[in-house]
Amino acid sequence: MAALVGFTLLLLYQVAGEVIARLFGLDLPGPVLGLMLLWPSLWVQWIRERVAAVAGFLLSNLSLLFIPVGVGVILHLELLSTIWWQIAVALLASTILGLITTVVLLRVLIRESVDAPAAGQEDAKAFDQESGRG
Repeated sequence: MAALVGFTLLLLYQVAGEVIARLFGLDLPGPVLGLMLLWPSLWVQWIRERVAAVAGFLLSNLSLLFIPVGVGVILHLELLSTIWWQIAVALLASTILGLITTVVLLRVLIRESVDAPAAGQEDAKAFDQESGRG
């Protein structure tokens, strides 16, 4: 029952996002606006529990959501065959940019974690000094 309520909540947030997008003529898709509305309301435990119940089911069956995309690719295979090299260049460039971004971000995060002393080490030093060991 909680999953059904959670699924209904997700649909209501999507509908709310669609209504807002159409009322104000926004360029953002309704589901994105619905997600932006859902995010702060996840602070409410009742909503978070219901959405979590259905989110697990949706994540475990995520591969089913790629079927329409695969069908679309097959339907437009003739168009894709004329622009295949542009798609290949875009995929290659975006993959390289993603890898470079990941490496730079990882290096920054590792450097910060090595430079900052661990909280447990500071507590141990303070305990040693207070107890006369250090």
